[in-house]
Amino acid sequence: MESILRSLTGQDPNPDDYRNIDFWSDPERSGWLTKQGDYIKTWRRRWFVLKQGKLVWFKDRNVTRGAIPRGAIPVGKCLTVKGAEDVLNKPYAFELSTSQETMFFIADSEKEKEEWINSIGRSIVQQSRSVTDSEVVDYDSTRC
Repeated sequence: MESILRSLTGQDPNPDDYRNIDFWSDPERSGWLTKQGDYIKTWRRRWFVLKQGKLVWFKDRNVTRGAIPRGAIPVGKCLTVKGAEDVLNKPYAFELSTSQETMFFIADSEKEKEEWINSIGRSIVQQSRSVTDSEVVDYDSTRC
């Protein structure tokens, strides 16, 4: 029933969002965060994995090769990641924003919150650099 509801509400991640990512091994960062739902604004604890410019999450920490993420965020589409305690009035809260939406998360401690913000921020910069670098290469290759 839950999978049907997730499909109807569009919550199932697109496999293209996490294809070719071995999220089950050697992530850049992984751990528990509490995430606010996209449609029903309840808070749920999920296991998050940051790897290769994608932030994916699972219902539990038993992430295997066959695990299917509950959601995926291409970090390259994110504009900002910053603390959000004042916005949510909750300790250890932070937000991740794209041009279209803002997602809210709660870490287990101030240290965890700062580590997630730093890891996601580094990934955003790396993704923007890789886009910029590929654009520079493309521009250079078109010159005579």
